[in-house]
Amino acid sequence: MARMSAEPLIVGRVIGDVLDPFIPTVKMLATYNNRQVSNGHELCPSQVTTKPRVEIHGGDMRTFFTLVMTDPDVPGPSDPYLREHLHWIVTDIPGTTDATFGREVVSYEIPRPNIGIHRFVFVLFKQKRRQAIDPPSSRDHFTTRSFAEENDLGLPVAAVFFNGQRETAARRR
Repeated sequence: MARMSAEPLIVGRVIGDVLDPFIPTVKMLATYNNRQVSNGHELCPSQVTTKPRVEIHGGDMRTFFTLVMTDPDVPGPSDPYLREHLHWIVTDIPGTTDATFGREVVSYEIPRPNIGIHRFVFVLFKQKRRQAIDPPSSRDHFTTRSFAEENDLGLPVAAVFFNGQRETAARRR
């Protein structure tokens, strides 16, 4: 397996704006219609209208994970005063499977950036046990760090992000 690095997450300011420093220990692949999410690469909103397939390569069927997807750049990257906006939470995902085997706590919301280039971040946490997680009261002002602390999840074990911006009619062609 290729060496996992947090460097693209540092360069993209995901570590800092969304997450505390951590060492990736599990391989996570997020794919939209056969397009794999790669740190910092752009996906158009029209390419992310359906839930991605998120595969976890690590642990075993007795190991459970929680997946969080957020946008830390709402309403725009120059003044993200609504940071973070929650797009998706899935818990109790067994290791070596994908998110469809987990329990969707917050349904997938299609990324629709209005102003500037937004980062959409997938964060994976290893759970200490199967557990009930209370959904947050709002998608706005969500904080991945606080969510992890409140649910005793510890530091992430994997993260990946893509960039997206508003599509004009000409870009959709």
